[in-house]
Amino acid sequence: MTKLRRFIWYLASRLLLVIVLLGLFTVTFYFAMNATNVYIVLKDGMAKRAQVIMMDEKATELNKFFQSSYLQRDENLLLALDDKSPYQYYTIRGIDHRLELTWMWCWPWESTARAEFVERIPRIDGRVNRTYTDAAKQLYGENYETPPKWQAGRYSVTLVKENNQWHIKGITLREALAE
Repeated sequence: MTKLRRFIWYLASRLLLVIVLLGLFTVTFYFAMNATNVYIVLKDGMAKRAQVIMMDEKATELNKFFQSSYLQRDENLLLALDDKSPYQYYTIRGIDHRLELTWMWCWPWESTARAEFVERIPRIDGRVNRTYTDAAKQLYGENYETPPKWQAGRYSVTLVKENNQWHIKGITLREALAE
């Protein structure tokens, strides 16, 4: 009888260990999957936002990455859509957009994620549009020929999962960074 009891405890403890390990692997897998999806949404969404602000791209594609409620209150985007962007006097051919995800958390069973990232655009390939040379010179002085620098920053973001897709719900600037 004692041997049977020991054998049952041995099987039960090993079974419990296997179940705990499988649970840990499952949570880790879903956390990694959510982290990857969040990173892709942030990288592509923030790059598309910068392109809309600088390069007059179509703003309709931003709905893939952002909630419409956020797009309606994004100051830089609203300025660009109202032709009041500091880049309106320039023809931008390309940008070097960089995003570094510094922290992210999302439980596998939640539909909300929080993250922090650093966004930089160290190089903007563009020049002043000839028709706006005088206006750009008046605004930006001697450095009017090159587009103004993008303000790099450390951001905090909240994302929500809607219809199995992550969307950016809100972005808060934590710290403006010098280039």
